[in-house]
Amino acid sequence: MDVVALPALSDNYVFALVDRAAHRAAVVDPGDAGPPLALLEREGLALEAILLTHHHGDHVGGVEPLRRRHPAARVVGAAADRGRLPALTDAVREGDRIALLGRQAAVLDVPGHTRGHVAYFVPGAAGGGDLFSGDTVFGGTIGNLFEGTPDEMFDSLQKLRALPPATRIWCAHEYTLTWVREAARFEPDHAGLAARLAALERRQAAGDPVTVPLTLEEERATNPFFRWDDPGLLARLGTPPGREAFRRLCELP
Repeated sequence: MDVVALPALSDNYVFALVDRAAHRAAVVDPGDAGPPLALLEREGLALEAILLTHHHGDHVGGVEPLRRRHPAARVVGAAADRGRLPALTDAVREGDRIALLGRQAAVLDVPGHTRGHVAYFVPGAAGGGDLFSGDTVFGGTIGNLFEGTPDEMFDSLQKLRALPPATRIWCAHEYTLTWVREAARFEPDHAGLAARLAALERRQAAGDPVTVPLTLEEERATNPFFRWDDPGLLARLGTPPGREAFRRLCELP
């Protein structure tokens, strides 16, 4: 199974999961139907499933056009968001497994950005795997808490932080350079953040702005929201580790 990141809208990604040998594909968070439809037609792929992480329009806007062209495709999304997701056929919750291109994807409930947000984790053959995280985590930061609380997001990130370090994170927006720069300003003495920012700036200058997929290992090392037990960050925040540190991070301007 290959994962193809398709730029869409202003800064979104739509992800296509492709099994070229079987001429099948699945799509994650199609905010715009155009890019995935073009891929499916170009490569002669049948659409097996559409996976939705949450209900926002820039993640679901392309569902209906995709279904018109591929009416047999399942539409998978959170049971908690039933009624807010278009054309939902498979309502899922944490602990469910989804048959996907001959693989099994695990559903994780990750409320915070929205109350019904889910993520999908496809384990890799030799450790690691692929995490489709929607708007829960981005490079160097997390998603806005539109409907959830810091405590809910903390619980969600604990689940993600516990995945294998080699996990690839397919987050749905290209925000990495902006937020790693902000994190480096907040922690100017953090060598890992400084190195990450320098590498991102070199790539940007070379005309390569794409940073997705992220790796969980790098987010755990440099993303402040994954480091609620890091002594240096705790000293800067002036809080004990855990929830209190995470709440303080969420309060920062």
